[in-house]
Amino acid sequence: MIFKKILPYAYVFVILSLFFYSFTQVSLSLTLTRASFFQGIQRAFQEVGYFNRDISTLIFLIILVLMSVFYIYIINQAIKKKLKKNLVRNLVILSGLILSFSYVAFSFDLFNYIFDAKIITFYGENPYFKKALDFPGDPMLSFMHWTHRYYPYGPFWLILTVPLSFAGFQIFLLTYFLFKFLATGFYFGSVYLIYKISKRLHPGSELLNTVFFALNPLVIIEVLVSSHNDIAMIFFALLGVYLYLIKNKFLGIISVIVSLAIKIPTAVLLLPMAYNLLPIPKKYKLNDEKIIWSFVGLSVLGVLYSMTKLEIQPWYFLWVLPFIALLKLNKYILSIATGISVGLLLRYTEFLYFGNWDQVFIRNILTISAILISNIVAFVWSRKKENTLENTK
Repeated sequence: MIFKKILPYAYVFVILSLFFYSFTQVSLSLTLTRASFFQGIQRAFQEVGYFNRDISTLIFLIILVLMSVFYIYIINQAIKKKLKKNLVRNLVILSGLILSFSYVAFSFDLFNYIFDAKIITFYGENPYFKKALDFPGDPMLSFMHWTHRYYPYGPFWLILTVPLSFAGFQIFLLTYFLFKFLATGFYFGSVYLIYKISKRLHPGSELLNTVFFALNPLVIIEVLVSSHNDIAMIFFALLGVYLYLIKNKFLGIISVIVSLAIKIPTAVLLLPMAYNLLPIPKKYKLNDEKIIWSFVGLSVLGVLYSMTKLEIQPWYFLWVLPFIALLKLNKYILSIATGISVGLLLRYTEFLYFGNWDQVFIRNILTISAILISNIVAFVWSRKKENTLENTK
């Protein structure tokens, strides 16, 4: 009972810890502000992240463990129907607001998004034909990665980001936070859509489906801290699913097309949607449950295909999680998805500890171990109780 009362404060403390920890990873060649007082604080955080890597890794692991413990506890409260809607809303809003001001500790992609838009707004060039290295005098090149690549995303991402680049007046910190706020906004929108869709598909279990996605440690870190543009892709895909399920199939398909005009992975969603539009007998069409399962299966195939081209990155699982969140969740799904999420985040410990990505074996072992443990937990859990959540109502 006492734990339930302190839960919101304890959870926010962990989110604040993640917020402060993110600044240990500020690039050594990046100065966030010219104010000498804050420069001193920045150097103190960098001292931990870059020159005391064992301590930095330990802090990250403690934060990740605490986030996972709180996540599992909140999931269990949702299963037992003891979770309040107001609590979920407050935790989601506070997480988003706090981490909107965090540093992108685990990815440099946000800087590339900013520069891609800057190529248009400042240099007047086309990022599909010009890359960051074509502007060697730009100060952002000192802390960017992947400066050799051309713009790899769809045109709709530029439609979203170019106005932010104009609004930032080429002031780096202002532009940085505008891009962070954009990711947080899409996070809030995605959480709301999962709630609405789940309420339609699984009445009474919508809070479980919502917290499954919204408070998942991988979602918190990859969306709210690292601000990957996958969350924009996800939002429009979920909007498409929502519109499609309320029988506005045309607008649903248009929204998914907008989604893939940001990043291509959600293109697979069009297959089951298009299938249901074929002039075939109704008995052969996919019902809501089957269409959601098809989204999950096709998204998994998309991730597996990407793994044949590039090494798996933790945020790739964002392509699957939102659609798993729309399923009728059981304890096996919950355990496996949590294990995969934590296992993928553990891959960061290699860089945090060694300062490089050379130890492929170590990060693969960390990920596989977490997934295996989650499978064992799921098996034991399912043997003790019913596999579905129907009996918890």
